[in-house]
Amino acid sequence: MKVVPLGAGQDVGRSCVLVTLGGKTIMFDCGMHMGYNDERRFPDFNYITTEGDFTSRIDAVVITHFHLDHCGALPHFTEQRGYHGPIYMTPPTKAICPILLEDFRKVAIERKGETGFFTSQHIKDCMKKVVPLHLHETVWVDDELELRAYYAGHVLGAAMVYARCGNESVVYTGDYNMTPDRHLGAAWIDKVRPDVLITETTYGTTIRDSKRSRERDFLEKVHRCVLRGGKVLIPCFALGRAQELCILIDSYWERMGLTVPVYFSAGLTEKANRYYKLFINWTNQKVKESFVNRNPFDFKYIKPWSRDYVDLPGPMVVFATPGMLHIGMSLEVFRKWAPDERNMLIMPGYCVAGTVGAKVLSGMKVVEIDQYSQVQVNIDVQNLSFSAHADAKGIMELIRQASPRNVVLVHGEKSRMSYLKSKIMGEFGCPCYDPANGELLEIETGQDVRALMSDQLFQAAWAKEQERRQKSAVPSDDSVVPAATPITQLPVRGVLLLGDGKRPARLLDPSEFDLDDIPVVSASGIEADGRSDSIVAADTEELTPSSASDQVVFSTRRIFDGAELAERMGLSSSVDVAAAALLAIRELLLIDPATQPKDVDEISGKRASVVRVGRSIELSVPAKTAECELPSLYVSWAWEEEELATQVLVIINRVLG
Repeated sequence: MKVVPLGAGQDVGRSCVLVTLGGKTIMFDCGMHMGYNDERRFPDFNYITTEGDFTSRIDAVVITHFHLDHCGALPHFTEQRGYHGPIYMTPPTKAICPILLEDFRKVAIERKGETGFFTSQHIKDCMKKVVPLHLHETVWVDDELELRAYYAGHVLGAAMVYARCGNESVVYTGDYNMTPDRHLGAAWIDKVRPDVLITETTYGTTIRDSKRSRERDFLEKVHRCVLRGGKVLIPCFALGRAQELCILIDSYWERMGLTVPVYFSAGLTEKANRYYKLFINWTNQKVKESFVNRNPFDFKYIKPWSRDYVDLPGPMVVFATPGMLHIGMSLEVFRKWAPDERNMLIMPGYCVAGTVGAKVLSGMKVVEIDQYSQVQVNIDVQNLSFSAHADAKGIMELIRQASPRNVVLVHGEKSRMSYLKSKIMGEFGCPCYDPANGELLEIETGQDVRALMSDQLFQAAWAKEQERRQKSAVPSDDSVVPAATPITQLPVRGVLLLGDGKRPARLLDPSEFDLDDIPVVSASGIEADGRSDSIVAADTEELTPSSASDQVVFSTRRIFDGAELAERMGLSSSVDVAAAALLAIRELLLIDPATQPKDVDEISGKRASVVRVGRSIELSVPAKTAECELPSLYVSWAWEEEELATQVLVIINRVLG
């Protein structure tokens, strides 16, 4: 599988990751970088092709949610660069995305005077290519590539996406939140065991304190500021954290009987309420239940904002967009209020490097707003994390849920990724990568072997596990008896017979194994427990012949009727039937140059101890045991000589009958 970040590789913003699996290529997200105003704003699409034929090279584009750092470059890519293939996103994302794109376009063109930007018509034409992707619904892009969305929390309509093509699969998380809040639930995914999990790491080194203490701290700071006559500016995005904090402020104002005016500047409040009503099933259970009696997004104490209010005397609280202070009303209000030390700026979310918000949080006292103006920062700056991103604990929990074979870190700073990378490899024992933008990452993928387990094998494994638990439950001396726990994992050791297309693979007890049932196949990715008497099926990467310490060996013991074979071969009762059979097998092996034995140990007259074929195949006569007094032959071979071993087994069956 190939993974290439065109954006968000060791960086936050401009999310865009190309993944090639099973011969199909998917572009996950197509965002813009809020810290740039030049060509660096968009992902480097020239990496894909310089000829402009993107449709033949990309099978699908998947947008995880409506934030501009995940969808902002979409109209540019489709209408200006020429991609005409399908675009997949959830219904809430499809509804809200064009509104935010149009709002940003107006700011870029009408206020900043930028040229060459996408137009309103470009946005409309882009949205016509969108195919809705509903939660837990499997959508087939074509006959081979399937997509499935899982709830991601974060914002209304945000989704994690599972993609599968052939034997390869990937989960791309986008932005997600593992902690439920006042209006959205927590992210959740099945144990899909993908080959690769691509996860965001915005807060990869942070473990947040409790949500209740954060809310209390936020309300206390706001209350303290307005009591001293100051103004509070809270930059936030129009949908998501805005609703979360507005619910918090509105309920607090009602509880405390406050009359200080609270304003929301977005101009999207009414539209936001409309979409929350339309997609109420994407909110949490509490909102769904209260929605019947009262819309929790109809705020009693929060009023629409007007530019004329910015110079009004007296305390007030203003929610202004966007959340990073890089453009728009939040930057305009900040410019006016920043010099006054009575005022307060509360930054509730993450700020991309290069934005005014990031500069203020870094402690700069003089901030350059643009190339023509600067502002003195005397305002009280508070950074209270109400970000809807998963923290380090949440990221580890999602990895535990999905159980991937490999993890790729994106959408985070390199320093944070390095810490998280070592923690993931240490706790889960799986490879972890943090590629930079434009860096090609090639990941070897394994293959699951799905097999039908026999009743006999399952009953034997279950009985063995029960016996083990009973022994471990016996207390020693005065120790406490451990509490009983359900059996969630059952180690099974058996013989795996791979299917031939018509019959499914089967996992059998060694006593059920018949060499005549072996299909002629080339086995790879099967792990065996050294030189054991049985084959063990496992889900692992394909091993190379050079990894001698990890050599995969198959073995079996072929039991046969000694009296019947002695009669057929005309042997006397004094002859060792097993040794005579091994010698006869050796003679047949000599006929074919491909199966000629390399060497034979202890051949003396009619007796042979070990016959070796190829590099790894060994035939020997094991000692009789109390459990099995019948004559038998022991055969073992390495997985890379599976086809040659099959030929040898055919000859063995011919001799033994």
